[in-house]
Amino acid sequence: MNHHASSHHPIAIIGAGLGGLTAARVLHLHGIAATVFDLEESPEARTQGGMLDIHEENGQKALLACGLHDAFREIVHEGGQAMRLLGPDGTVHAAHEDDGTGGRPEVDRGDLRDLLLDSLPEGTVRWGRKVTGVRAVGEGRHEVDFADGSTVTTGLLVGADGAWSRVRSLVSEARPAYTGISFVETDLYEAATRHPRSAEVVGGGFFLALGDGRGFLAHRETDGSLHVYAALRTEEGWTDTVDFTDHAAAKAAVLAHFEGWDEGLRGLVADAETITPRRIHALPVGHRWDRVPGVTLLGDAAHLMSPFAGEGANLAMFDGAELALAVAAHPGDTEAALAAYEAALFPRSEASAVESAASLDTMFGARGLERMAAFFSQGPAAAAG
Repeated sequence: MNHHASSHHPIAIIGAGLGGLTAARVLHLHGIAATVFDLEESPEARTQGGMLDIHEENGQKALLACGLHDAFREIVHEGGQAMRLLGPDGTVHAAHEDDGTGGRPEVDRGDLRDLLLDSLPEGTVRWGRKVTGVRAVGEGRHEVDFADGSTVTTGLLVGADGAWSRVRSLVSEARPAYTGISFVETDLYEAATRHPRSAEVVGGGFFLALGDGRGFLAHRETDGSLHVYAALRTEEGWTDTVDFTDHAAAKAAVLAHFEGWDEGLRGLVADAETITPRRIHALPVGHRWDRVPGVTLLGDAAHLMSPFAGEGANLAMFDGAELALAVAAHPGDTEAALAAYEAALFPRSEASAVESAASLDTMFGARGLERMAAFFSQGPAAAAG
């Protein structure tokens, strides 16, 4: 499909992740049209993967603003707020069942994205639009170039385009930096029947095993699979030294970091059907920018942080809702809307980034296991994060 003609969109949102879709949905409810551009070829282009715990104080507030909270409750993973914390020898140091009273219900990211997509008018999201350039063209307007040769102009450009945001360059020179932690992501399918030992180790919800500056984080997915992250403190280039297309060699390279760990824990890598490396990056804590007419950021584009505060998706959705509400509250005055939105955005994201960086240091520092066990002993509300 070729769209060589240039078109104008009063509000252009780059990125159809949870934050961008939330912004478009809340704008739609207030009678304000927005167009979302995404580089994926279609909503089904890749699996969205992973469980998210949606927090009362931000993610759920965003869903209320979207008018989708009741529909969200219908797709919650029952039992998903259960939690287990183990040491390297397989000893359980903390465990909580999901009694249904926790404030952070688990949901499949793909299900949540579908809920938001289905709530938007037909044609809101334009798929297959990979951004190749962005530039200011005066009076708060911007032009966006796409790889398919098309161009759009807009009066309000929203960068909801994630960690390596193209839009960010319009307001900030900041770049994500490596946090010192790399993940190796694995999946174990049909865990109850094909991987009963691993299923028993992980339990029904969120799972954590920590020790010696490394660990495993896992979730029981709604489809019965286990989604696992082996977390390692390594040099940034370590993942480049491993051939992840050779599963046996990749597993051996990861398991070399877990010598002496319980076999049930090692099985989360050894028995996996998939294996994928992920380096964890973060923007500087307290990342902010001076007001630039006609453009702003939300979610990871604004405040990429390590996942150890569990706030990434929640903040992106809350940002999207807050931005849309600010635009609705300042009709005809984009600058006032963006100034109000960013005034609240910066301290909010800084607080979460501080928490995320501290959590990384706690989990993968000296006495990480003991410190997390003490944290989880406060009860299920603490544990659900």
